[in-house]
Amino acid sequence: MKKIIFIWCLIFAQATAIEAQTQQQIRQILDKTAATVCKKSGTTAKFTIEVEKQGKTSGEILLKGKMFRITTPEALMWFDGKTQWTYLKNADEVNLTTPTAQQQGTMNPYAFVSLYKKGYTYSMKKDKKGNYIINLKAQNAQSHWPEACITISKTTYIPLQIKMRQRNNNWTNISISDFKAKNLSAALFKFDAKQYPSAEIIDLR
Repeated sequence: MKKIIFIWCLIFAQATAIEAQTQQQIRQILDKTAATVCKKSGTTAKFTIEVEKQGKTSGEILLKGKMFRITTPEALMWFDGKTQWTYLKNADEVNLTTPTAQQQGTMNPYAFVSLYKKGYTYSMKKDKKGNYIINLKAQNAQSHWPEACITISKTTYIPLQIKMRQRNNNWTNISISDFKAKNLSAALFKFDAKQYPSAEIIDLR
């Protein structure tokens, strides 16, 4: 009996060690992906985003560290790491806000680059091309993003597709293309009022 218990304990310890190693390997892939996306010099990409029960749009995103700029047919958005400006084309108005990390996550296609670092467990499989498909599950069921699934290129560590589930079980699906590293000026991530002289500025901070 003691021998059987010892064997089961040994099997459990080995399984636990393998699981810890797997989690570490997946975390390393996500770390490399985050570093690829958030280069200090800057990156650009085109995207198509579809929010379940809300609609679909396409656009371009510029990234530099924590800063981003998003352009779609409906709006332009600038975020300099603290302040966000959202220009609504049809209304010709600009809303100023100081978004929380959660609010940023609902707007930035690359929200996962900070999302995965705390409070998530990982699992991984590969597609037919060998690209990584990583599933993230929140340890806290009340998390705004309980689950996410990211497809990552096995060679470049560029995210190809991102799926994120909100707490209301609606999914946000994002496809990424034309990803490039570029040297971007910090000025690109701030709203320039001179370019929109007729726009009404509404400060919601």
